[in-house]
Amino acid sequence: MKTKLFEDVLQFWFPQSFDQDQATLVRQFYWWFRGGGNADIIQCFSPLLERAIRGELDDWSHEPRSRLALIIVLDQFSRVIHQGTAQAFAQDSKACSLALEGIEINHYAALETPWEKTFFFLPLGHSEDLRNLELVTKLGDNLMQEASPNDRALLEFSAEQAHRHREVIARFGRHPHRNEVLGRLSTPTELEYLATGQLVHTRSFPPHLQQLL
Repeated sequence: MKTKLFEDVLQFWFPQSFDQDQATLVRQFYWWFRGGGNADIIQCFSPLLERAIRGELDDWSHEPRSRLALIIVLDQFSRVIHQGTAQAFAQDSKACSLALEGIEINHYAALETPWEKTFFFLPLGHSEDLRNLELVTKLGDNLMQEASPNDRALLEFSAEQAHRHREVIARFGRHPHRNEVLGRLSTPTELEYLATGQLVHTRSFPPHLQQLL
């Protein structure tokens, strides 16, 4: 797969009919957040990420869907390609800025599906700025309240994730699970939290969704 256009990113990330029914959507959600596409991302999109880092794709920010594709490259693909290193988080500031600006200029509102909107604002959920987490919980709650029956259960889970991330930032001021890779010294309270293994981003689906996998 030779990637040249923002449509390539969107077609890869949102495959045809991924939300045709709840079971298919649950499997897609699991693929997104449990590394189902990691090998393909590394093989096909690593050069594109480097272009985005150099600013060569900044013109993608001119339209809603191309801005979304740029956010996915900087926020999601960066985490995969540089997994386990500080570089995984190096594009967070740029991705956050793109999301915040896109909300302000109505690019977010122009997106048609709740899943496009979710990945548009997701950099704010990865942020360590509590103001961004406050916004993400509001946006996630709004999506859940407006959801179709097919989408509602997963959007409720997603909104709960946002609230739990917000609680972590309110408590610690940062994401403690990143401390080691970023060379940050964990506090005793953070070490106690990490020892529980109950990290938000690794939380399992509730049983009624788990059974659909």
